[in-house]
Amino acid sequence: MKIIFVNRYFCPDHSATSQMLSDLAFFLAGAGHEVCVVTSRQRYDDAGANLLPQQQVDGVEVHRVRTTRFGRDKLAGRALDYATFYLAAGWRLWRIARAGDVVVAKTDPPLISVVAAMVARWRGAKLVNWVQDVFPEVAEALGVRAIAGPQAGLLRRLRNAAFRSAAANVVLGKRMAGVVARAGAPNYREQARSHKSRIHVIPNWADMEAIRPVAAADNPLRGEWGLTDKFVACYSGNMGRAHEFDTILDAAGRLAASADSIRFLFIGGGAQRQTVEDEVRRRGLSNVQFRPYQDRAGLSFSLCVGDVHLVSQRPEVEGYVFPSKLYGILAAGRPVVFIGDPQGEISLLVEGQKIGVAVRQGDAAELADQLIRIASNALLREGMGERARRLLCERFDKAVAFKAWLGLLSKL
Repeated sequence: MKIIFVNRYFCPDHSATSQMLSDLAFFLAGAGHEVCVVTSRQRYDDAGANLLPQQQVDGVEVHRVRTTRFGRDKLAGRALDYATFYLAAGWRLWRIARAGDVVVAKTDPPLISVVAAMVARWRGAKLVNWVQDVFPEVAEALGVRAIAGPQAGLLRRLRNAAFRSAAANVVLGKRMAGVVARAGAPNYREQARSHKSRIHVIPNWADMEAIRPVAAADNPLRGEWGLTDKFVACYSGNMGRAHEFDTILDAAGRLAASADSIRFLFIGGGAQRQTVEDEVRRRGLSNVQFRPYQDRAGLSFSLCVGDVHLVSQRPEVEGYVFPSKLYGILAAGRPVVFIGDPQGEISLLVEGQKIGVAVRQGDAAELADQLIRIASNALLREGMGERARRLLCERFDKAVAFKAWLGLLSKL
């Protein structure tokens, strides 16, 4: 079959949505399908990048459309980048889509599914919404004022129409499935009556072959980054608005006296990185350091610098997003400390599978205590890490996800 993906970023970009899309597109092309990607010429962290407008990459035909290049720093500029991508991507999709093709729309930029739905209907193609986050609900939850008011209702109605028109809506977890069902896609009771589900839970993934546990003694980055003989609590990945960092910094402050043995490491970037760096300097936290995004080929080493990994998510966005950074942590065989809603989907997974602990947002004392407990008990830490790796291999490896995607697409 011919499968056309639409997303603002694609290989060689390192953002989470780009990596997931690149993995799946290359797999499907290798399986013999005709695969196209409609994307931008930018990178997530480099609006000025000018990638080739059209090329073949590992069997995938890549169409990179021209857009404005204001970047992510200011809301007005980002909105204009979105608008020009809607127009350029919609026109390119119109030109290459044909009856019977499958169009898979991700959620960057938000509501690209609305454009994809219109083109798919006009061209007789089948639409699949690959929902990475639920917009505009996530923006409303984070207090984005430009979304508040009557326009939010209009955006929601357009989005819901795209959900209803799709042959399938793929979501990342059960909570998100419930949100999408309530938002307009056929709900579970209707699906049971019709024996035809249009909401499918297919989690994102990591590659258990590409990311493997590495012992501290065998990891050159620990020495290069001055972390030999330290216990490292690591946050790796996007530092976006859906994540909360005051609890982590407050815990770092409580543990500052243990700076010779406990360190906090932030790897990555995002909308909040500069704010977090400024706050660390303001507080004079000598037990915190920062590193940029690491090459994907070296993730085994960068993820395994951490003895334990921190994952944070604001409770108000529960069900609207799901942090993909979790899967790399599981692949690296490291315990997880989740900061967020204690009854949320990630908390229940982490504690139910005994791969770490969950801490309520704002409870820095509990976070500090849990880090001390895990740091002082090697057997506890090793057991959590072994179960994390096993969970990845059984449920969240890319081979498991690819099998689910291939089964879904073959039914279309």
